[in-house]
Amino acid sequence: MEVYSEKKQISKAISLLKSKKGSVGLVPTMGALHRGHLALVERALENNSHVVVSVFVNPTQFDNEDDLEKYPRTLDEDVALLSTLSKERILVYAPTVDDIYEGNTVSEKFDFDGLEFEMEGRFRNGHFDGVGTIVKRLFEIITPNNAYFGEKDFQQLQIIKKLVEKCHIPVNIIGFPIYRESTGLAMSSRNTRLKPEYLEVSPFIHKTLIAAKKRFGTESANKVTEWVKNQFYNHDLLDLEYFIIADTETLKPTKRKSSKKTYRAFIAVYAGDIRLIDNIALN
Repeated sequence: MEVYSEKKQISKAISLLKSKKGSVGLVPTMGALHRGHLALVERALENNSHVVVSVFVNPTQFDNEDDLEKYPRTLDEDVALLSTLSKERILVYAPTVDDIYEGNTVSEKFDFDGLEFEMEGRFRNGHFDGVGTIVKRLFEIITPNNAYFGEKDFQQLQIIKKLVEKCHIPVNIIGFPIYRESTGLAMSSRNTRLKPEYLEVSPFIHKTLIAAKKRFGTESANKVTEWVKNQFYNHDLLDLEYFIIADTETLKPTKRKSSKKTYRAFIAVYAGDIRLIDNIALN
């Protein structure tokens, strides 16, 4: 399996692949790969002749320096995992910060038609400018035919679709359902940092989302939201940062349900110092 650290190298390799009429899929990651990432790569392998997996902890999307510093970096283990899927059809792009940002590690400024100001955007200053910057640069370097993103970061998925639309980038964006542990906990690289007592109770997040979905069938969005807040208010170890029921298109909080719209519930919870996010389709 080839591992590239420079954009000139990976661009040259992709040009050669495309000259042979092959299609290229991209799975952007920050490394510390888990079974959810592998499911994305497997889907990409089904649809493309070759798949590029980027492994890059992007500094401009972190608003917490401590979180950036502690984010797990496990490139050797990541490459070994990917090798179990294919050694010939997967290329790994693991650039340095300088290779991506060329000595100017700052975000571009984007207008995502307001999507960036909801939910995560309210709590993580500048986060989606950082996401837009790195994804746009990866698209420019890799020039993929298709790019694959997990729905655990549903807001990010919608923003990337908006990025492609507004910047006229010729790539097909494909979302993939949330991959979960057997306990229901959404798989995340951050799960490896959970202390045992928090790992034990964290499935409560998904159980609460399932219950909220059931309640949403007969109760108002406000009543469901208050119920969820009360569940976490009484929890000893998990601290709720937000629970929001939103329109899947605009991501704006829902005040009154409409049969013509689709809704999703979004949640962010602190398990100790580890921040976990999840979401669920409601209709």
